Order: sequence, then structure tokens, then C-alpha cells
Amino acid sequence: SRLAGGLYLVVVLTGIFSLAYVPSQLSGHGDVAVTVGKIAASEPLFRFGIAAFLVEQVTFLLLPLVLFRLLRPVNPPVAVLMVALAVVSVPVALVSLIPRLEVLSLLADAPTWTPERLYTVQRSLDAYHNGILVTSLFWGLWLLPFGYLVMTSRFLPRVLGVLLMLGGLGYVVDVFGTLLVPHYDDSVVSTYALLPAAVGEIGICLWLLLVGVRRARSE
Repeated sequence: SRLAGGLYLVVVLTGIFSLAYVPSQLSGHGDVAVTVGKIAASEPLFRFGIAAFLVEQVTFLLLPLVLFRLLRPVNPPVAVLMVALAVVSVPVALVSLIPRLEVLSLLADAPTWTPERLYTVQRSLDAYHNGILVTSLFWGLWLLPFGYLVMTSRFLPRVLGVLLMLGGLGYVVDVFGTLLVPHYDDSVVSTYALLPAAVGEIGICLWLLLVGVRRARSE
């Protein structure tokens, strides 16, 4: 339990830094020239974001294996499904990181920025975001069996299991909403779709780390 909580804490902190904080600091809000200028001016931050994402993915590869040992007695087939959906997301996420490395190469090789180079950077950043969108589907799907195992375990809080399952559905809605619904990013659903996942994952992380598992009461 403590090991799972510690790994989850690393995933949460590096995920917040690489997926939320760094993009918020370097975004040009649709203007690629502004984005490139911010990345060039804060290149160390951009590099730290890539490094943090790598750490997150390596840790996320280990996390479901530890959770499997903890939750397998609850329902072995569902526990296997949880591990499979989580592990599949890692290579997809790592492949999506390659365009960000290409942006670093362009920064090193471009003393002046022509429209063609700016367009190349824009395509690389778009490819990264598209890869993260696909990865997000699996980030949601693995929460469904994970939440079910937590909810039915009798030694972890059921409310956290419910939040994890709602969070998994929120990820799925967010992915398909982005793909299928025009102006989805401006909708209320987009604003709150991932909130249950954030609360559930931070909650289960802290519970595993600080409280641990409770002994199931005998019948």
C-alpha cells in the first residue's frame, strides 16, 4: 500500500508539472510565433517538462503492477484488465513525446525563424497534443477497473472507487467530445469532465500513502 501510494504520488506530481504547469507557462494561445518565443526564452523549463513526463511514464509503468498485487484477491480478471489498460498507455505516451524532442532540435538549429520553420514547429506541437489525446483514452479506461476494484475491495474507501470510475468515464467523454463535438473545449462539460478523476486519483494516492489498507472485517 505504501509503495503504491509513493509511486502514485510521483505520477501525480510529475503529471501536474509536465501536463499542466509547463504548457500553461509556454502556451501562446494559438499563436505559434509567441509559443516559439516562450519556449526559446524558457528552454530549461521546456526540457524539465520533457524529463518529468519521462519520469511519470516510467513510474506509471510500475504503478499498476504494484496495485495488481494489492487488488488481485478482489477480482483477478478485473485486476488483469486494469494492468493491461494502464500498461498499453505507456508506449503510446512515449511515442507522442517524440515531436516535443523534435521541437528542441529545431530550437538548436534555427537562429532565425522563417514561416516554414514556424509551421514545422506547429505541426510538431499538434502531433504531440494528438498523441496525448489518444493516450488520454487509456488513462481513462484503466480507471474503470481500478475504481471497481477499489469500490468492491472492502479495505479501501468505496467513495474513492466511485470517483475513479466517474473519472474514467470523464476521460472517455473528454476524448470523444474533443473529436466529435465542435467547440467542445469551450463547453461546461470540458471544464468539469476530468474533475472526478483528479479528486479520485489524488484521494487514493494519499489514502494508500498515509492511511494504508484496512483489514476487512470478518463476516
